[in-house]
Amino acid sequence: MNVLVVNAGSSSVKLRLVDGSDQVRWSADRPAGLPDLAATLDEAGAHGGVDAVGHRFVHGATVHTEPVVLDGRVEAELRDLTSLAPLHQPEALAGVAAVRAARPRLPQVACFDTAFHATLPPAAATYAVPAAWRDRYGVRRYGFHGLSHAWATRRAAAMTGRPVGELRLVTCHLGAGASLAAVRAGRSVDTTMGFTPLEGLVMATRAGTVDPGLIIWLQENAGLSATEIGDALERRSGLTALAGTGDMREVTAGVARGEPDATLAFAVYAHRLRALIGSMVVAAGGVDVLVFTGGVGEGSAPLRAAAVDGLGFLGLSLDPARNAAATPDVELTGAGASARILVIAAREDLEIARGTRAALNG
Repeated sequence: MNVLVVNAGSSSVKLRLVDGSDQVRWSADRPAGLPDLAATLDEAGAHGGVDAVGHRFVHGATVHTEPVVLDGRVEAELRDLTSLAPLHQPEALAGVAAVRAARPRLPQVACFDTAFHATLPPAAATYAVPAAWRDRYGVRRYGFHGLSHAWATRRAAAMTGRPVGELRLVTCHLGAGASLAAVRAGRSVDTTMGFTPLEGLVMATRAGTVDPGLIIWLQENAGLSATEIGDALERRSGLTALAGTGDMREVTAGVARGEPDATLAFAVYAHRLRALIGSMVVAAGGVDVLVFTGGVGEGSAPLRAAAVDGLGFLGLSLDPARNAAATPDVELTGAGASARILVIAAREDLEIARGTRAALNG
């Protein structure tokens, strides 16, 4: 089965035609936004045909916790979840409609970033807020980047030659958006993103976790609206707010030049990352493997070194030479470490293709 994967991220849309052997027959990256999917189907189809389309959906909430074949009922359910992912859900649904308009009989499947974290135990998923909020509005921790964390888990088991059921992992998806997951026996038991993708790590343009009292103070004392605050936290915070750029490559170059803003931004990012790696190790009950993935995780040797610095007491250390030369998929474990460190290429495309086949094959 040749699956056309439509992976709409925060900075681009990745299109991949993946065959039944997990080989990519055709690929293209487009700017963020809805691409011309009719033309895409023609381009991809010239490389062996398209048997199905797998779409990345950011949010399935508790309604959809595994890949599902798209039909009118499912699309209506996903449309009802738009308030939980207002930037991404409409675009994903528009992509489904565009494919249906071009190829009405082509099966389509939704694969969810939240699904991998459906296994969070109640202690990790529950906010200590009024029951009415939890019951009426579905307020809870959902987690995101699940497709990437799931692939990293599967690939780490293969690279270490150990059954996934034996492993305690911390997977670090570090890109424009960033999150960590604590994975025990192949199941997510904690993660850093919560009700929305704003919680957790410092990111390219997102603030990560801030004191909720700050939001109230800004509304009551600075006269800022919810829309203004939301826009600032989503698009004008993170590395961008501290260093003037959300690109970690530019930040690390600024650090090398001794620029104060870049130096502070890098330190803040690394401090939060180290602290949350530690919390994920606790949630997993220890760590056998630490994984770096995503554009920053795969591409920034200085950030990986800073992330592990000071975590020797957890059995984590990097080999500096391997780290400096690393290209995925590779091991970076230093001498004397009890836990292994891997850099793994983010392959959400393969995870989406896998989920699409599973949904269609029953």
